[in-house]
Amino acid sequence: MKNWKLLWAAVALLLQGCFLPTFFLQICASAQASSPSDAIALEQQGKLAEAAQVWRAMIEKDPNDPGAFASLGVILSKEQKYREAAAAYEKAITLNPKLPGVQLNLGLAEFKQGYFESAIAPLQAASAADPHNLQAVTLLGLSCYGAKRFAEATTYLEAAARSDPSNAELHEVLAQSCLWAKKYSCALEEFHQILQQNPGSAAAHMLSGEALDGLGRTSEAIAEFEAAAKVSPREPNVHFGLGYLYWKSHQYDEAKREFESELSVDSGHPLALAYLGDIEMKRSNPDQAVSLLRKAVRAKNDIRIAYIDLGAIFTQQKQYIDAITALRHAVELDPAQPDAHYRLGRVYQAMGDAAQSQKEFAKVRELHRKADEPLASKMSSAPPPLPQ
Repeated sequence: MKNWKLLWAAVALLLQGCFLPTFFLQICASAQASSPSDAIALEQQGKLAEAAQVWRAMIEKDPNDPGAFASLGVILSKEQKYREAAAAYEKAITLNPKLPGVQLNLGLAEFKQGYFESAIAPLQAASAADPHNLQAVTLLGLSCYGAKRFAEATTYLEAAARSDPSNAELHEVLAQSCLWAKKYSCALEEFHQILQQNPGSAAAHMLSGEALDGLGRTSEAIAEFEAAAKVSPREPNVHFGLGYLYWKSHQYDEAKREFESELSVDSGHPLALAYLGDIEMKRSNPDQAVSLLRKAVRAKNDIRIAYIDLGAIFTQQKQYIDAITALRHAVELDPAQPDAHYRLGRVYQAMGDAAQSQKEFAKVRELHRKADEPLASKMSSAPPPLPQ
C-alpha cells in the first residue's frame, strides 16, 4: 500500500480544524483590556504574525496565563512553526493540565514534525479525556504506527476504521499495522475488504498473500501472488514474493522462474539474486552460485542466506579462510541461528582445530533452530512510512 498521498489527504480532511481555535481558549486568558479579542481579530484576518505578537505581549504581562500560551500555540501551528507551538502547548499544560483541547493540539504538533513517539502521550491524554474524539483516536493510531508500535496501532486504528468504514486509506494503514504486528487474521480481513472494493489492486493481493503466509496457508498465499502477478506483472517484488513462497515449498523450478522474472524488472534485486544463488548451490552449480551470491551481497550486505551459502561453497572448495569470513558475517547478522555455528564447526574440524570446532558445536547445542521466516519479513525491512 504505497498510496500515501491519498492517505495524507484523507488524514488532512479528517483533522481539518483540529487545532482548538483561540476563541475557545480566551476564557482562560487575561481579561484585561481587549488584547484577546484583538489577537483573535488579527487571526481571523490572516495576520498570524501580528496575532502571535499580541499573545506574546499578554504572556509578558502574565507569564502564568495558560490560555495565552495555548492560544499562541494555535497561531504558531497555523504558521507551521510546530516546534515552537509544541513548547507553548507544553507550558500551557504545565500551568493547567485540564485546559480543553491543548493535549490534542500538542499531539498534532508533534505528529506534524514526525515525532511520533512524542505525540503518543498527549494524544492518549486527549483520548482519555474524550473517548469519542475520532481525531484523537485516529492520530493516536497513526502515531503508534509511525513509532513502529504496531500492536497498539491496531487497537486505535480499528476503532477509527469502524467509525469511518469508507476511508480506504485508513483501512490500508490498519491492515499494514496488523501485518507488522503479526495479527495475520486481522490483516487478512482488512485486505479482503480492500480487494472487494478494488479487485484489481496488485498490492492488496500481495499483502493478502503475506498475511496468508504468516498464517501458514502457503498454497493460498501463492494463489494471491499469482493473482497479483497477473494483474500487474511488473509490480516491484511481486515475482520475488511468489518465488520465495515457491522456494519455501521446495518448488525450485518455479522459484527460479519467478526470481528471474523479478530480475527482468529489476536486474539488481539483491534478494532475487541471493535466492537464485541458493538454488544453483542446491543444484551443485557452485561457480554460478558464487557469482550470484557475490552480486547479492555487493548490492545489500545483510542478506544472511547469501553468507551461509558462500561459507558452505568455500568449505567444499577448501577455501577455509574465505568460508570463515562469510560464516562469521552470518553469525553477526543473527547470533541466535545455529546453522552458521554448525558450519563454522565443520570448517574448524576440517582445518584440524579441534578446540574451535568443539566451541562452535557447543553453541549449536545451546540454540534452537528457527522456522522459515514469514514472507512479510523478506518483502521489506520496514513498513511504508507515514508522510511527513
